[in-house]
Amino acid sequence: MAECILEQLKSQPTWLLPLLTLGVLSLFKCLFSILKWVYVNFLRPGKNLKKYGSWALVTGPTDGIGKAFAFQLAWKGLNLILVGRNPDKLREVSDSIKSKHGSTQIKTVMVDFSGDLNDGVGRIKETIEGLDVGVLINNAGISYPYARFFQEVDENLLNDLIKVNVEGTTKVTHAVLPGMLNRKKGAIVNIGSGAATVIPSDPLYDVYAASKAYIDQFSRCLYVEYKKSGIDVQCQVPLYVATKMASIKRSSFFVPSTDGYARAALCWIGYEPRCMPYWPHSLLWGLLYSLPESIVDAWRLKFCLGIRKRGQLKDSRKKE
Repeated sequence: MAECILEQLKSQPTWLLPLLTLGVLSLFKCLFSILKWVYVNFLRPGKNLKKYGSWALVTGPTDGIGKAFAFQLAWKGLNLILVGRNPDKLREVSDSIKSKHGSTQIKTVMVDFSGDLNDGVGRIKETIEGLDVGVLINNAGISYPYARFFQEVDENLLNDLIKVNVEGTTKVTHAVLPGMLNRKKGAIVNIGSGAATVIPSDPLYDVYAASKAYIDQFSRCLYVEYKKSGIDVQCQVPLYVATKMASIKRSSFFVPSTDGYARAALCWIGYEPRCMPYWPHSLLWGLLYSLPESIVDAWRLKFCLGIRKRGQLKDSRKKE
């Protein structure tokens, strides 16, 4: 039987065997990718975040994803440094966390990321001095009130987008990283966006998308620089989450609640340098990646033009 098969193979054209080999290898590669996706999304255990240090610093913790991160980190047993601009909201979140996790120590730092950043970062440095800050969540960020063409972006919004999204993340990381290096351990999580990495373009949100592209590349470079120093740097890439910034009130299968996203996000800390923690988002990523860029560009432009029109109507009603 074996001799018969060998004879048949010898009688085939010389190009057929390499082609069959390539096909088998491609099949195994596809199968391996699927098994890996299943493992990292459903079977891989999350890391013990307390091994990085007993304190976690979260920027933008008074609402949305940042607030959910703060609660989840407290549930994991970490003490918190909450950095935001509104003292009343910081106090409210702090009290709420303490009511559920009484043993959690919490420090608050008032920083207006669109204001005097140097002064604010100075207060962060004073607060973290002597603390083993093992986890940094750079969550603070802003987007457009609604979609608009680039020439319609006013100077204040333009400056705030760059200052909060780019400068804020950069300077907070620069302030916290030296302590991690001294202890030779730490995890830095920067919140990116699918607007910069999943879709080829995000028209009418140009500066927001570009600022998140900076976060993605900044994270990757830090990951390569410091992975041998015990520092795990990661850019997390969410798609839509039910937040005020996204103007989405209700969660769904493809749009998680902030708590649902944060629970998934904590399981990914310390692993890949770029990740999409909420697994249904990765299905959408795969779909968009399989489509021609021109089709995705056309769809996104039409979608954002609709957001712009609704936003303009809402503005005009306010003025009446």
